[in-house]
Amino acid sequence: MATRIEFSQHGGPEVLKVAEFTPTAPAEHEVQVENKAIGINYIDTYIRSGLYPPPMLPSGLGTEAAGVVTKVGSAVTHLKVGDRVVYAQSGLGAYSSIHNVPADKAAKLPDAISFEQAAASFLKGLTVYYLLRKTYDIKANEVFLFHAAAGGVGLIACQWAKALGAKLIGTVGSAQKAESAKQAGAWQTINYREENLVERVKEITNGKKVAVVYDSVGKDTWESSLDCLQRQGLMVSFGNSSGPVTGVNLGILNQKGSLYVTRPSLNGYVTTREELEEACNELFSLIASGVIKVDVSDNQKFALSDAALAHTTLESRSTQGSSLLIP
Repeated sequence: MATRIEFSQHGGPEVLKVAEFTPTAPAEHEVQVENKAIGINYIDTYIRSGLYPPPMLPSGLGTEAAGVVTKVGSAVTHLKVGDRVVYAQSGLGAYSSIHNVPADKAAKLPDAISFEQAAASFLKGLTVYYLLRKTYDIKANEVFLFHAAAGGVGLIACQWAKALGAKLIGTVGSAQKAESAKQAGAWQTINYREENLVERVKEITNGKKVAVVYDSVGKDTWESSLDCLQRQGLMVSFGNSSGPVTGVNLGILNQKGSLYVTRPSLNGYVTTREELEEACNELFSLIASGVIKVDVSDNQKFALSDAALAHTTLESRSTQGSSLLIP
């Protein structure tokens, strides 16, 4: 028997329940993975709450984990039993001790990267990859704005920006988070609880503002993010931690300087095995070389059975960096 987390109705963290199940054999293009560490991501709370409802209920949760291949489907040739792998684009159900995953979505994990490092960084790292390298190609010395700079995605973005020689202005909610972002490589930070975002961006950039804003907050920062953009600037809205952006008047993009807006996702940029390998080559080299450091504090590691507590902690905005479930 194996153990997983599932939910039968939408709601708060309390709807997450522990269930035992008998794993099925992997399909021909799948591998079965014994998870050693499971990534927790903010999108998981959207699925649980019903903002992004799953295809059916009851449903599993989570798409990211790292572990060891225990079985391979008949058509799989690039992975074998015993391989260390990490994945971030599986079907829902990664909050589990055993999970069947499309083989083309699983990447071989270098020995230099631990299971915990991988599960804490893979989805977030791939997200930063497509944001900074594909959605808009950040160049050396370029100044840009990144919201939630002390979050799991944000801290990786700070480090990646520094590696590129770019100047990331990160928004944070406390002095402690500002320090974390700066240590990770943020060029400047703005405490949105104490400072006016738009005025500070103008001040930092000598009135020039920025060419691109990366916004995972959503509703609460939509207008101010647009006001931080230069003429013909790009607004990259990639999350909704404060709620979704709705009722957008396209005319506002004209009024604020012929702006561009995109709502990207990982699946729009990393869809083929070749694209995944390209992304992994860059991400894994940065992690293995220590340019991107991935550390998960002990108080952000939770037993698989404590998934509800993990979600409560995540939604309290008290976490910094990544959180994990350990089967």
